[in-house]
Amino acid sequence: MKEMRPDVGMWRLYKMGGITPAITSMFNPRNAQQMAFIRQLLKDQRKHSLLDTPLHNLPLVVFDLETTGFTSTGGDEILSFGAVSMTGAEMEGKSFYSLVNPNRGIPEHIEKLTGITAVETDQAPELIVVLREFFEFVGARVLLAHGSAHDKAFLNAALWKTSKTSLTHRVIDSMMVAKWLIPGSREYSLDTLLKKYDIPVLRRHHALDDAKMTAVLWQKLLGEIREMDVDTLGDLYNLLSKA
Repeated sequence: MKEMRPDVGMWRLYKMGGITPAITSMFNPRNAQQMAFIRQLLKDQRKHSLLDTPLHNLPLVVFDLETTGFTSTGGDEILSFGAVSMTGAEMEGKSFYSLVNPNRGIPEHIEKLTGITAVETDQAPELIVVLREFFEFVGARVLLAHGSAHDKAFLNAALWKTSKTSLTHRVIDSMMVAKWLIPGSREYSLDTLLKKYDIPVLRRHHALDDAKMTAVLWQKLLGEIREMDVDTLGDLYNLLSKA
């Protein structure tokens, strides 16, 4: 008798902890609408290359996530989103911040690090709601984060769990840019670079404040990039791929 295998898509969803959100979306009209919006927005995003856009005109959203841990596929969840919008090096004065209900406990050391408590997150919106609001804020802009691998992993896990889709936005990692601009340095953490460029430190490990400080860091890095005769996003990507 042939062995019965689970549906591959549902099995992957189960392993990533997304069975409940997926089933909920099927029977909850509001969640289904949120999921459809996210999927359509990310589909439309593929039409916007932006590679030929000069960096001084590049539409950006600088963002940061706080999470319950570091394993996006092992049970850790997003606790908060923070983001600010820019055009090139210019701040636009628009920001986004929201807590997320992780539907799980928050480790004590994470509460101490971020200041986010279970009392707060228990009253926060569900992940699919905040994802929709976040991507509505982002639109077709390029995303920028410091040490973006962590944030991209959690975004992709969240998108798959809630909407069975993946991130399509282009991403700039300010840490990788700093490594290219300042070769040979021992440390490229956000704290180290804030000190190097004399950037005032706001609340660390608060998603919105970290995003604001990363945005100021990008202003400093962009000034140095211009001196290297790097014009477009495509030029920057090309250089970083060889670094």
